[in-house]
Amino acid sequence: MKIAIVGAGPGVGLAVARRFGREGFDVALTARDAGHLAALTGELARDGVVASAHPADLTDPASLTTALDRVGPVDVLVYNGAGVAGSRTSALDVTRESAQDAFDGAVLGAVTAVRAVLPGMLERGSGTLLFTSGISAVHPIDFLGNIGIAVAGLRNYVLALAQAVSSRGVHVGHVPIGAAIAPGSPAAPEAVAETHWRLHTDRDRNEVILGDLATVQAAINGLNTAPASPPPAQSR
Repeated sequence: MKIAIVGAGPGVGLAVARRFGREGFDVALTARDAGHLAALTGELARDGVVASAHPADLTDPASLTTALDRVGPVDVLVYNGAGVAGSRTSALDVTRESAQDAFDGAVLGAVTAVRAVLPGMLERGSGTLLFTSGISAVHPIDFLGNIGIAVAGLRNYVLALAQAVSSRGVHVGHVPIGAAIAPGSPAAPEAVAETHWRLHTDRDRNEVILGDLATVQAAINGLNTAPASPPPAQSR
């Protein structure tokens, strides 16, 4: 069994690799930085997980397709590319460029990854496609204007894809995160990894939101009503 994790990092990506590796999966990691990937595969090797590194730019279709072709057939794809945007702009400040920046990683990278691995899954009649995003995929947030456009588009694509392949042996799952990715949080890396594992094994739902929308809204309201900080005193 093999899992490909696209957009692999030291938090959620590493935790997902460990969780699936513990169940006997070989792990293929894809991200832009080769040195970063080497460090992750080293950690996994120390845990007894068979892991390989496949550097690629998620926003470059040829680069990502080539990397996934090198990986070969996979049983599970986990796409963590929704957070690769180089900028974050509020709803009022969204430009064509900032929206495109977010869309390239969150949506177009996901489409590229799916098109690389899904034909083999459909031919075999089995497989799992899993995606991680943020709470603005389901709950619009002003200061995540360009990110929200992109992850909402990703969510739409993922849930439509779930409908399209559900009768063909392939399961699709989406995990929007609405809490800090930190120890003790509902979205701690290990919790996200376990959620992906359950989506893969249980195959009874297509979306699990980690976090509390009411808590997120309260935090946003607090940010919006907090008094502005005074300007720092100038040195003399």
